[in-house]
Amino acid sequence: MPILEWLGKKEAIEIADKVPYKILKVNKKLSYGEESENMIIKGDNLEALKSLLPYYKGQIKCIYIDPPYNTGSRIDADGREIGYDDNLEHSTWCSMMYPRLELLRTLLREDGILAVQIDDDEYCHLYMIMAEIFGINKVKTISVKMSEATGVKMASINKTGSIPKLKEYIILASPKGIKNLHIEKVPKEKWDNEYKYIVTGISESDINYIKYVINAEIVSEKEIMKADELASNIKISPIHELFNEKINKKEQENIKYENAWRIVRDVAVTSNIKKLADTKKKTVKKGCFLLKTPQGKRYLIKKDYNSDVSEPRCKLLFADDYLTMHPGDFWQDIKTTGLDKEGGVTFKKGKKPEALIRRIIGMATKPGDIVLDSFLGSGTTCAVAHKMKRKYIGIEQGSHIYSHVITRLKNVIEGEQRGISKSVNWIGGGGYTFYDLGENIFDENGNINKQVDYKTLASHIYFSETKTALVKKDGFPLLDVYNDTAYYLLYNGVLGDKRPESGNVLTQKVFDILPIYAGRKVIYGEATTISTEKLKQLNIVFKQTPYEIKAR
Repeated sequence: MPILEWLGKKEAIEIADKVPYKILKVNKKLSYGEESENMIIKGDNLEALKSLLPYYKGQIKCIYIDPPYNTGSRIDADGREIGYDDNLEHSTWCSMMYPRLELLRTLLREDGILAVQIDDDEYCHLYMIMAEIFGINKVKTISVKMSEATGVKMASINKTGSIPKLKEYIILASPKGIKNLHIEKVPKEKWDNEYKYIVTGISESDINYIKYVINAEIVSEKEIMKADELASNIKISPIHELFNEKINKKEQENIKYENAWRIVRDVAVTSNIKKLADTKKKTVKKGCFLLKTPQGKRYLIKKDYNSDVSEPRCKLLFADDYLTMHPGDFWQDIKTTGLDKEGGVTFKKGKKPEALIRRIIGMATKPGDIVLDSFLGSGTTCAVAHKMKRKYIGIEQGSHIYSHVITRLKNVIEGEQRGISKSVNWIGGGGYTFYDLGENIFDENGNINKQVDYKTLASHIYFSETKTALVKKDGFPLLDVYNDTAYYLLYNGVLGDKRPESGNVLTQKVFDILPIYAGRKVIYGEATTISTEKLKQLNIVFKQTPYEIKAR
C-alpha cells in the first residue's frame, strides 16, 4: 500500500507515546444538570485523548471530528480566538493530525466508527493517513453537499471562472471495516413513475401480511400458504383508473402517495426464478401467487406474465417500500443553510447541521453508546448525542467552550426545540460534568502528583499493566482480574492507613484482609514487610509506588 511521507513524520509517529498522562479535574461550578458520565473537557485535545486512555481504551462506539481544514483562514466564532490556527503548512497539518488519529483509533471499539469531516485542501493527505492507521480496505469516503449554487458567492465565481465548492467529505474508518451501518433512508424527491399499477380486491392489512411473509427471515409453511391464498385475490389495474379527467397533476401526486400501499411495479426476474414461476403458474387460477425458492427467498408473482419472454416482468414491488432510498455515498438531502439559530449559539464558521451529526451518530450507535468529539467547536456533536440519549465526551481548548459549548448544552438540558429536537421528541433533562485538564499524573522524576486521587491512579496502573481500560468502577483495593491475574492498589489510605498521603504498606495483616484471589496477584503499594520467599509462596508480584509505575 502506498504510504504518505512528509517532513517530520517520524517525530509525529512518536508524539503520542511521549505525551504525559494528565489529571482530569472535575469542575463542579461549570458542570450542569443531573450527575452524569457525560464529559466536557477543557484543554489540548492531544493531551486529553491520552489522559482518557486508562478509562476508555476500546470503549468509544462513534467518533466524529471536524478538524481545521487548513484553508488559510482563521477559524473563529464572531471574531473570537478559539485556540487553533487554520493556516498551517501541509507537513505541519499532517504532523498535527497523525498522533491524534492514532489515539482516536486506540479509544475506538473494534466495531466502532471514526468519521472525519474535511474539504479538498487536506482530503488526500487525511485519507492516506487514515488508511495507514486503519488499513486501506477499512476506509471509505462520503461526499456531503454543504453549500448551494446560489448567492453572492456564485456571482463572484462566475466572474473568475473557477469551480465553486459545494461539497465536503466525511472519511469513515473502522477497525473491522465499514459494515453493519444503519443509515436512515431519505424520501425520494418525486414520485417514481415506474409504479404504474394498482392492486384491488384485497385489504391493506392483508397486503401487509403478504409483505411480512416475503420479508421475514423465518416463517412457517402455514404462514406462506395463507399469504399465497391472500395473493390469489389480487386484481391488477393501470394506475390511471385512480383518476378522472378533472384531477390535475398535483392532485394525482397526492393520490399516489396516499395509495402507495397498493401501487406496484413489476420487475424482471432471473431465468431460475422464471422456471420456478412457470411451474407454479400452471396450478394458479387467478390473481397473483407467492413463490418460494429452494434457498428460502419469497416473491410475489403476477399470474398473467408472459412466459415466452426470456426475462418476464413478473415480480411485484409495492411503492410504499421504495418511496425512500439509501443516500449512498453522496448526501445531498441535508439542509446546511440557516443554521444560525441551532443550539441557540452563533458560530459563523464551521457550524455543522444537527441533522448531519444525527445521521452519523445514528448509523453507528444505539442509546447508551459513547460518542466522542475532540474538535468540539460549537458543541454540535455533544448536543445531538445528548438528544439521542447517547453518552458523550467533548474536548475543546478554545474559550468558546464557555461561550458556546456549555451554553448550548444548558439549552439542550432545558429542552430547547431547535435542530433535531422535534424529530427525536426531545423534551430536556440529563446533564454533563465539566473537566479541566490538570497537571501531569507524574512529575519529571516519576513521583506521583499529590493531587492524584485513588481512582485516577488505579485506572492508570490497570491500563499500564493490561493495556485495557478499567471498566469496573468500584474496584478497590482489588481493581479487577485480567488474563488470570488480579491487580491490587494500596494507595491514599484505601484501607484506613494512618498516612493516606503516602499510601499503604503491604503487611501480612493487610494481605489477610484483601479480597481473596487464588491465582497470580500483582499488588502495588508504598512498601512491603513480607519476605521475598513468602511473596512467592502467596503468588504475589509486589510493585513499589511510585518507582515501578510506568509513567507513560
